[in-house]
Formats: sequence, structure tokens, C-alpha cells
Amino acid sequence: MRWGLLSTADINRAILQGARGTDEATVVAVASRESSRAEQYAREHGIERAHGSYEALLEDPDVDAIYNPLPNSMHVPWSVRALEAGKHVLCEKPMTRRAAEVEEAFAAAERAGRMLEEAFMWRHHPQTRRLRELLDEGVIGRLRHIRAAFSFPLQDPADIRMQAGLDGGSLMDVGCYCLSGLRLVAGSEPERVAAEQVIGGDGVDIAFSATLRFPGDVIGQFDCGFAIPHRHALEAIGENGRLHLADPWHGRTPGIDLERDGEVERIEIEPADPYTHELEDFARAARGEAPPLLGAADALAQARGIEALYAAADSQARKDLT
Repeated sequence: MRWGLLSTADINRAILQGARGTDEATVVAVASRESSRAEQYAREHGIERAHGSYEALLEDPDVDAIYNPLPNSMHVPWSVRALEAGKHVLCEKPMTRRAAEVEEAFAAAERAGRMLEEAFMWRHHPQTRRLRELLDEGVIGRLRHIRAAFSFPLQDPADIRMQAGLDGGSLMDVGCYCLSGLRLVAGSEPERVAAEQVIGGDGVDIAFSATLRFPGDVIGQFDCGFAIPHRHALEAIGENGRLHLADPWHGRTPGIDLERDGEVERIEIEPADPYTHELEDFARAARGEAPPLLGAADALAQARGIEALYAAADSQARKDLT
């Protein structure tokens, strides 16, 4: 599958590296709003063609699929334009914070007869698959509690993740992984959510914490933010034990700790590039050989969760103790 990069965003490096690990994907074009920037980027990364506008990339007949890493507020509009131009689209996470926009995007994909997928690369890592297998095997007994965390320090007010007009915020950038993780471990969608946030930057959440109730009396909790140090964790706690992932989101040092009866068993996972697996899954799905790992239903549920969490954080229906 021949890919075009919609902008010169830093995350492109991960996609380029992932494409090098498979025969299923090759990056043939890149676009920028400045021709000189696109040309320089193409030279640096060995990309065949450079386009001086996003529109020109969508018109390129030698591009089969578009990777969309634009700022969050531009995900759906440009994904829809790419679909209407006849391209498959891998849209960087989160697709949007608004469920109605997800429905709009997948409706455009259906009309165009093209593939659209939300790019949660962590879901494609073998570590994630093994986690779900262990849960299905019942190694920790009945699931009771789920915890997740993802944070890193970010202070640059000019960063797009600090801009409200671009749909920035810590929930959108890193908290969406935590929500995805809770949903995966629970194996269902939340019934109720509660949340708190701290506002900074240009009016975005720089710290966010939430509690979610899932069917079966399962409670999930997560926190994320830009105002605290690097933290990565996903934990599933059952009646008979717990599963802990210290590097769930990137999987650079994969492995799962299974703790039961006071003893910890380390379940080793082979290193893997989740971006490579993501591109391979996308190619198979686009050819109609298998359903995508993450389809429309998952993207819609994810957006509904984000929408509900922001609504809960904004709500005044809380007990003020001061």
C-alpha cells in the first residue's frame, strides 16, 4: 500500500519506521503547506514526492492511503476530504472528542468505499493481545478494578497540545490511551463517568482524573496530565490477582507482571513495532481480507467516552466541601 503523509508532523517518524518493517506499506509522498518544507522533509527521509499543499497530496494518483497526523481539530475534516478523494485513511488518535463527527467520518468512508481507522497503535502490540488473552483465560479471576496512567511534563504554551482551538488537552493527547485501556480490559463500555480537570495553557486540561463504572460492577480509574512527570501504567485487578503493564502505551520494554498469592510471575513479550503491526492490519482490512482491529464501533465508543468525560469534568453537579 502506497502511503502519503498529510503534513510533516513529528509522529511521522514512527510511521516511517513502521513502514520499513513490512512489505505491506511504503511511504511515497509527503505534503506541507510550504513546498520548501515538504521538499526538505522528503529529502531527509528518502520520500519520493513532495507536495506544497494538502490538496495536492489528495490529488496524487499514486497514493493509495493517507496518514493524517494533523492537530486534533483537523482530524475529521481532512480525513473526510481524503476519503472523498478516493484515499484510505489512517487517522491519528484521537479521531475527535465529538461522537457525531466520528459518525460523519465513517459515513464518508462508507460512501467512498474506502477504509478509515483510528490510529491507536498500542492496541496492535503483541503485549496488548497477550493481556486480553490472559484476561479471557481468567488468570486473575473476576475483574474488579482497572487503573491506568499516562503523563509527561509539557510547558510550552505554543505547543499545539496546549491550544484549545486545536482541541488540545491532556485527555485528548494521553488520557485517550487510558480510556482505550480501561475499555479494552473491561471488555465493555462504561455505564457512568465522573471526572475532574485542571485548566492551563490556552484553556485546555493540563491534568485530568476520572472514575468510570463498567458493567459487572467493575470500577476503572485513570489520570493523565502535562503538569506531572513521565508515568505509564495499566493494571487489571481481579479477585484472585492482578496484571500490571509498566509500559502499556509504547511497548518499548514489553512484559506483563502477573501477581497471585503474593508471588509475581513475569510474562515476557517479544519486542515489536506496533506501528508495523498497525500498517499491516490496515492493509489487510483495506483489501477486504479481514476486518480491522479497530473499526467504526470502537472509534465511536472512544469518542463517546471522551465526550462524556469532558461533560462530567465541566459539570457543576458536584458536592463542594469548601
